[in-house]
Amino acid sequence: MSDSDPGHDPATTTPVDPDVARTGDFDQPYTYSVDTRAAELRDRYPDLEPDTETGDVVSVAGRLMLRRVQGKLAFGTLQDSSGQVQLFATAAGTPGFTEFGDLNLGDWIGVRGEVMTTRRGELSVRVDEWTLLAPTRRPFPDKWHGITDPDTRFRQRYVDLWVTPEARRTFELRSRMVSLLRRFLEDRGYLEVETPVFHPIPGGALARPFETHHLALDAQLYLRIAPELYLKRLVVGGFERVFEIARVFRNEGISTRHNPEFTMLECYEAYADYHTHMALTEELVAHLAQELCGTTSLSHGGRPLDLSAPWRRATLADLTSERVGEEVSIHTPVDRLRRLCGDHGVPADDAWGPGKLLLELYEKTTEGDLWDPTFVTDYPEEVSPLSRRHRSEPGLVERFEGIVVGRELCNGFSELTDPTVQRERFTEQAERRDAGDDEAMVVDRDYLRALDYGLPPTVGLGIGIDRLVMLLADVGSIRDVVLFPTLRPEPTDHGAD
Repeated sequence: MSDSDPGHDPATTTPVDPDVARTGDFDQPYTYSVDTRAAELRDRYPDLEPDTETGDVVSVAGRLMLRRVQGKLAFGTLQDSSGQVQLFATAAGTPGFTEFGDLNLGDWIGVRGEVMTTRRGELSVRVDEWTLLAPTRRPFPDKWHGITDPDTRFRQRYVDLWVTPEARRTFELRSRMVSLLRRFLEDRGYLEVETPVFHPIPGGALARPFETHHLALDAQLYLRIAPELYLKRLVVGGFERVFEIARVFRNEGISTRHNPEFTMLECYEAYADYHTHMALTEELVAHLAQELCGTTSLSHGGRPLDLSAPWRRATLADLTSERVGEEVSIHTPVDRLRRLCGDHGVPADDAWGPGKLLLELYEKTTEGDLWDPTFVTDYPEEVSPLSRRHRSEPGLVERFEGIVVGRELCNGFSELTDPTVQRERFTEQAERRDAGDDEAMVVDRDYLRALDYGLPPTVGLGIGIDRLVMLLADVGSIRDVVLFPTLRPEPTDHGAD
């Protein structure tokens, strides 16, 4: 063994070659037997003394991320999905030592050898046998420089995951979060279901859909913008607590908060109202923060954030009044609301009523400043076509949105159960759609038929999974939490060239 063990010195990396693909034939093996992961080695041998041979032989595999050849010794860092371990090769003991020293960063290799420590105490696998499993035919970024161009990171996530540890940790957190979320709801008696992705008509939310055509049926279909109306059909069918973790699609712009396809949790509970799901939401988010981050007192973007329950509750009208400096509500004269919109630089359409004007005023002046978790409650009926009328405030509905760090995290409401009122709301929406509003709903006659069979008092909730991951992982863009976000087409078509 040698005192020249480089460990993890960045100076030991091999320079990245010019941006050209390697060529040549390669007889790739069909399988490779792996019996140990890098993390298992760290757990199994936490305190080996320097210059120790264990006599234990293991088989590991992964990518070669660092390498240095120094005379008759060669060192490398093997990385698998669990972590990293050092490789130690010698000219005397490693078959194909010269070829091993010529491996490129990013090559997949399998190694069999004894677990040991070098004289500097670095836990290593001695390379007694090695196999090239797959060569990288393109230059592989080293871990010290990574990928500096964000667009390249998102397009080439298959490389980014290797050289950007934060990206890998974010997606591991996402996977664990979804698993914990499922368990949380199942422990409370919710049944997970699957509903159609293709819808005969768009519905369940105010959004522009993606359209497609089914050849065999000669039918126009829409990618779902929400699973809501199908989930409520299931409540009519007797499933009193249901949820779906659904991929949904909205033909809208792209931003740090929006991706045309995203993931949403929707859950519905019979015999309950919007107060029930406000309590469920704050309990769920606090639980996930505690399990994934070890605390509900987090930092987001360098600013403190407390996710513990209870969250603040305030009406949309009260919050907007605080922000604009005078009392406003849906009962405020339309002319005055339009003047306030103009004073605050909020565009206002002539066709909007007081409810829509109040909502726009709130969203443009108030929502972005709500840092601490806040349930904004009691929305105008005009902008809430599926929500139940407020039991004591005419013109409002029993709806809430959970706002955290200035952006919407969830939306929920006591569900509209009266088929007559729902038909009126659908008709109003259809008229707006005919007038040019591409995001307005259409009349869903089958859903109305389901309501005719009776929907008990029910509450529904939708949580943006991507935004929840952004919150808990402390990242500012939805592209950092979606493995393959939607991007503009590349300027040159080099695809798989």
